[in-house]
Amino acid sequence: MIEKIQQDRLNKLKKIRDLGVNPYGRRYDSAEPIDSVLGRFIDQAEGQVADVAGRIVLQRDMGKLIFAQVRDETGTIQLALGKNALDETQWALAKLLDLGDLVAVRGPLLRTRTGEITVFAGSLVLLCKSLHPLPEKFHGLQDVELRYRQRYLDLIVNPESMATFKKRVAIVRHFRRYLEDRGFMEVETPMMQSQCGGAAARPFATHHNALDMDLFMRISPELYLKRLLVGGMGKIFEINRNFRNEGIDSTHNPEFTMMELYQAGADYEVMMQLTEGLISSAAMAVCGTMKLPYGQSELDFTPPWRRATYEQLLVEYAGVSMRDPAGVRGKARQMGIEESNKADAIVANEIFTAAVEPELFQPIFVKDYPADLCPLTRRDADDPTLALRFEAFAANMELANAYTELNDPSLQEENFRTQLAGEAEGETMRAMDSDFITALQHGMPPAGGLGIGIDRVVMLLTGKTTIRDVVLFPTLRPQQ
Repeated sequence: MIEKIQQDRLNKLKKIRDLGVNPYGRRYDSAEPIDSVLGRFIDQAEGQVADVAGRIVLQRDMGKLIFAQVRDETGTIQLALGKNALDETQWALAKLLDLGDLVAVRGPLLRTRTGEITVFAGSLVLLCKSLHPLPEKFHGLQDVELRYRQRYLDLIVNPESMATFKKRVAIVRHFRRYLEDRGFMEVETPMMQSQCGGAAARPFATHHNALDMDLFMRISPELYLKRLLVGGMGKIFEINRNFRNEGIDSTHNPEFTMMELYQAGADYEVMMQLTEGLISSAAMAVCGTMKLPYGQSELDFTPPWRRATYEQLLVEYAGVSMRDPAGVRGKARQMGIEESNKADAIVANEIFTAAVEPELFQPIFVKDYPADLCPLTRRDADDPTLALRFEAFAANMELANAYTELNDPSLQEENFRTQLAGEAEGETMRAMDSDFITALQHGMPPAGGLGIGIDRVVMLLTGKTTIRDVVLFPTLRPQQ
């Protein structure tokens, strides 16, 4: 069946060429967005003219009159192609059009007897002939895999998908404006690095032939951004692509987008205020409300968000204190968590992940993590076992991670060495970044740092429960 349809379209392609019409179009930049045309329509007014271009998504041939719906990225409008309104070549062309073809028309803008706003074409231009049929209205995209592998089809037939990605653009734009309005400067740091740093993750490796050196796709921009703090840039941010050679699930893609920022003189309390402000204001600016449906529930991003310590939540939901190593290990065994040959803080964190995070639906800041988990973080002066760090959660997933940054070079070097000694060989492929230590020895101001997962924020503000719905081209297994 598909082969027959494609052959029919190839036959039409030849006929179009025989008419002297280029089936792959020409420059046509006079078209007005469809939503703008619909917005300015005045019922029954004379002299309204529209110039629109889009893809044919619906078509009805009534002999001497063809009705079609065309869609661009802003909306859908009806066209009327009449034999008496078009010249001979254009009418012959109209009879050769198919669903999926890209066309442009210009003509009076009127309402039909059934009340539909319609462009009555006085001219017709073919912009591109489609050689493949569109999926039947939504039926062809019930295969979720197809939506991700052929995103262009998803965008063509599913206006909701187009709306999601336009919201993503608006959210990122809002974040930029929010920070720039507060004096932050956007910077760029290397995506290929000679050493991995800033996170505990396995990188993707490559090799530079000319320099004969191994390089790694960045897992985090953190250590480079901090070098800029040393250099005197006081308020900086980067919206960046990170790459982690790890598993794929509903909240993880090997290539993902983060926004990371640093502010000299700030601490993690300032970062909480920034996080709250960024996300709640984005919800209002893009969605028109801070209360948004998510799954069967509602998320409320209205500030202030709840603030609770790591210890409070571990006791509240797991019934154990991180200051009780024997109790932590007993709880781990009870939960089926392997605890032998692991540090106390690691075992406590695995309990936290399993017992606490599934309870964190409404936006919340989890603060004051065990210091052993946070080698780049300043310790609490009153309790050095605690790190001045928070993670923001919503809908049971981490959205943001922030520190009061460590700027003591001796302590930083010691923490690096302790961390590297505690890792299995090849676990993350991190190495001691001596140049970063040298940078700290030149003096980095006290600072707050924040990383926000852009993909996950977009998920929450668009009501999507998988990261694949907010990444245009997610990583997929090769087709068999």
